[in-house]
Amino acid sequence: MTICILGNSLTALTLAKALTKQNIYVDVLYEKIFFNINKGRTIGISKSNTEYLNNNIININKLIWKIKKIEIFSDTLKQEKLIKFEKKNHHFFSIIKNHNFYEKLKNDLSKNRFFKSKFIQIKNLAFLEKYDLVINCDPFNIITKKFFNNKIEKKYNSKAYTTIIRHDKISNNVAVQIFTNKGPLAFLPISDTKTSVVYSIFNPINENEENIKKLIRNKNYKYKIKNIEKIGNFELKFSNLRKYYHNNILAFGDLLHTIHPLAGQGFNMTIRDIIFFLEIVKKKIDLGLPLDKTVNIEFQNKVKHKNLIFSNGIDLIHKFFNFERKNKNKFLSKSVQLISKNSQVNKLFSKIADKGELF
Repeated sequence: MTICILGNSLTALTLAKALTKQNIYVDVLYEKIFFNINKGRTIGISKSNTEYLNNNIININKLIWKIKKIEIFSDTLKQEKLIKFEKKNHHFFSIIKNHNFYEKLKNDLSKNRFFKSKFIQIKNLAFLEKYDLVINCDPFNIITKKFFNNKIEKKYNSKAYTTIIRHDKISNNVAVQIFTNKGPLAFLPISDTKTSVVYSIFNPINENEENIKKLIRNKNYKYKIKNIEKIGNFELKFSNLRKYYHNNILAFGDLLHTIHPLAGQGFNMTIRDIIFFLEIVKKKIDLGLPLDKTVNIEFQNKVKHKNLIFSNGIDLIHKFFNFERKNKNKFLSKSVQLISKNSQVNKLFSKIADKGELF
């Protein structure tokens, strides 16, 4: 049988590669290239998800940069660490350029006999009748507008500004997050001479590229910056789809959930969704059952509540530090600092970040 995937984003190609590894034929149909080829964009992938990708989907070891320590600061505490995650001989997550990951998937799939990719113009849904299972990863097509608009959603009135800084060579394996008076700023190493930057700025009415570059330089305390590349940006919002499927069509990726990038968990949620989805698919195949709308029902029943709890947890972190930013009060940061020193609490935070699990 053949599964249809709509859209050709990073999520779509990752899912397509995962399915072809199970010897399932996949047709990727797209109306336009939605993937943002901004080479300044990066994603963080947790240790467990990196291992899963390497072992079950595609090996990305040559593309990633491993992060061995995470340090979190708050402007209210100046240079004093708020939280630190560190474990000897252990990395917490990896940083990879979106563009490099996308190109590797595209090149690999182009040689795969189970994979076909085709440009189409969706004017009606008749073409879908040949498929028992359709996975929609396209946020802009008529299927999304018709069936997947009912969601819990709010705008953060913020933009994420992304770039890469080039700097003098250092041992660069420590990720830094600073909760500034304008919003969270992350320095995410991608080599000993380059670091990805994500600055989520609240109410950025008068911000321009030069202002953002100046803010990055002012908040930087560890890099001797040589230059800052072109800055991209995107609107930030929170959303969770109320129903994951319509008959045999399943929404996937950012259609299901979007979260604030402060914890670097957006694509990690999608990888976890892929893991659960493949478990259902494998079980159906082993039992000789068809891959049809029953897959969608099982998938929603298994992951919807997990995604809702996790995404609301990330939103709560955003609310927490946003409240502190507005009130300029040290009490909250001091409380977090004290709690995080407990080894069991620190271990729990690390587990949530790595596997998205509370227990």
